[in-house]
Amino acid sequence: MYVYDSFDQKVVDERVAQFREQTERYLDGQLADDEFLPLRLQNGLYIQRHAPMLRIAVPYGLLSSKQLRKLAELTETYDKGYGHFTTRQNVQFNWPALEDVPDILAGLADVQMHAIQTSGNCIRNTTTDQFAGVLRDEIADPRPWCELIRQWSTLHPEFAFLPRKFKIAVNGSTNSDRAAVRFHDIGLELVRNDAGELGFKVFVGGGLGRTPLVGQEVRDFLPGIHLLSYLEAILRVYNLLGRRDNKYKARIKILVKALGVEAFRDKVEAEWAHLKDGPATLTEAEIARVAEHFVDPAYENLADADAILAQQKADHPGFAQWLDRNVYLHKKPGYAAVTLSIKKLGYAPGDCTADQMRSVAHLADQFSFGELRVSHEQNLILADVRQDQLLELWEAAKLVGFATANIGTLTDVICCPGGDYCALANAKSIPIAESIQAQFDDLDYLYDLGDLDLNISGCMNACGHHHIGNIGILGVDKKGEEFYQVSLGGDSGQNARVGKILGPSFNAEDIPAVVDKVIQVYTENRQPEEAFVDTVERLGLDPFKERVYAKSH
Repeated sequence: MYVYDSFDQKVVDERVAQFREQTERYLDGQLADDEFLPLRLQNGLYIQRHAPMLRIAVPYGLLSSKQLRKLAELTETYDKGYGHFTTRQNVQFNWPALEDVPDILAGLADVQMHAIQTSGNCIRNTTTDQFAGVLRDEIADPRPWCELIRQWSTLHPEFAFLPRKFKIAVNGSTNSDRAAVRFHDIGLELVRNDAGELGFKVFVGGGLGRTPLVGQEVRDFLPGIHLLSYLEAILRVYNLLGRRDNKYKARIKILVKALGVEAFRDKVEAEWAHLKDGPATLTEAEIARVAEHFVDPAYENLADADAILAQQKADHPGFAQWLDRNVYLHKKPGYAAVTLSIKKLGYAPGDCTADQMRSVAHLADQFSFGELRVSHEQNLILADVRQDQLLELWEAAKLVGFATANIGTLTDVICCPGGDYCALANAKSIPIAESIQAQFDDLDYLYDLGDLDLNISGCMNACGHHHIGNIGILGVDKKGEEFYQVSLGGDSGQNARVGKILGPSFNAEDIPAVVDKVIQVYTENRQPEEAFVDTVERLGLDPFKERVYAKSH
């Protein structure tokens, strides 16, 4: 895990002091609202429906147990005793008082955390696979590259006021994409060329929101040493040509679409010609320096505990279900990666109380070398658990409500805070998630359905990533009333595609039944071992429309 050096700490500490003075001036009436707006956004502070919201950066989703305990302490002291883990692997406090925010930032700085560039028209938190560095299907660990991007992009003066917010993701897996790189402004996929050299396939122009688009490939192989200079070339083209007259057309995806990918690529290559082999070129020594922060922990030499686990599964059926859904094969024999589900029925997806944070921090210390990760699905991961301790972990996780065996199922809902919190939302999201979870609160039935993503957003900004859910639900406003639009067939992986809208929207009370009817069509028509998204692709929308919109007699 990356540890700040003296320079990192000085930058964060000075940023806290600067914002404290700015906040005091605003509260004293020396700064107008429009003057304070860009200053608070640079420090992750929004004004939501009921109160300010502070978004805290969790770089590439990696947290220490010490940092999680600090988050628990801060939310108890300055908020309502819980935080919200987001689809961008960050943490949000939804109820802080404005005058307390500098103190929160100072507390974060004590444990090498901050809220810099979690909002505003800048390069946001770089994200990656929550299992980076531990699973067997990885070509290389993406975390060092994420850290290099973080250091390069943080407070970069040239890219502090882009036409719109900008997001980068990195994927290291050879046969899957758990980072959804094709739906980012820049998506980077680690690859090796014919000579065995490590580099990147580069995608540009992906994104969700009002105009969901799949990113397009602009380079099939970029040598690793040229990563930062090539990113700089892309961002310079965007900064120069991206629209600033209309925020709905300001994202780089609109520029790529307007120019065409070939013309956009030509402009990037022309700009890169001035930057290639220049000061931003990475040296092997610098790459190695950063990579040293992501070495394996002190694994023991263990054999896979197959016999022990087989007996424990026979003795504990609930444990067997949990192993099948929440536990993953590790690259190191005798270890496993475990997802702790924050999707227990009756709880808002992604919400985590201070007591739960402390409990998970204790689990991380006891079972996973004091580290944990945040996933895009709003769950928490212990990445390095001994297989012979899995039963003990399961029993401990049950006590805090984090052992629900539903990872990858219909009730592992991805959901934004929606109208309960967000001033931008057209409709509430959390009650819809809870009603669907209640409708399908039968694990055996869920397992029969297989992997199935359901995503809910309260507005077109798509913070719940509804466009790429196998089933997507979008809150819309109809003359002041909340309705919900349903889409089917979205996929965030290597076969990236945007879901197709089923038809007219539904009221909130109808949504569980609508989802149930969609599932009925799937179960009646799927081929053996066929995933939901593949059935939708094969059948098209018509059979689903006929069932959902059929009038009862």
